[in-house]
Amino acid sequence: MVPGPTAAIINHLLVQSGWALQRLAVHAGKTARFNVAPFSIAYTVQLDGRLVAVTSDDADADATCTIPPSLLPRLAVHDETAFAQIEGRGDAALLAEIFYLSRHLSWDAAEDLSRVTGDIAAERIVQYAKVSKKHAQDAVLNFSQALAEYWTEERPLIAKATHVTDFVQQVDGLRDNVARLEQRINRLFVP
Repeated sequence: MVPGPTAAIINHLLVQSGWALQRLAVHAGKTARFNVAPFSIAYTVQLDGRLVAVTSDDADADATCTIPPSLLPRLAVHDETAFAQIEGRGDAALLAEIFYLSRHLSWDAAEDLSRVTGDIAAERIVQYAKVSKKHAQDAVLNFSQALAEYWTEERPLIAKATHVTDFVQQVDGLRDNVARLEQRINRLFVP
């Protein structure tokens, strides 16, 4: 990842929203570092709320976020459980702002696309993309449910949740019975 282009993309999103610049301007002069193995990128907040990439690896960061690479796809789809797995250190207010922006900042694709295609075409393209995404998600969900049913009913490859629960309860009961038997045996042989 090259810090300059990523800063330009983030600044574009910040400018597009407007409200985000005002929120970040409060933290002017502070630096946030993002460690996503094997990359480490730092940005400093300017007076207007925009970000400038810091190229020096030894720059002191007011806040540091360490993000495992495996979380990136989940963060991209705004999976709330993924945000809890990010390790944050440093300035708590800056970290809170970073997490807030990462949850609420979104790209207005229609606005950018309208410069090329015009407003009406851009809106229709974005609507079509949203509908297509929804259909794809539904198809994946239906397919996964069909596979799960096939593998639990037709060709039992995976266990049903109720069978697993019953098995766990039976194992717990057996463990308790063995413990009671062990206590009885110990009572018989203890003088």
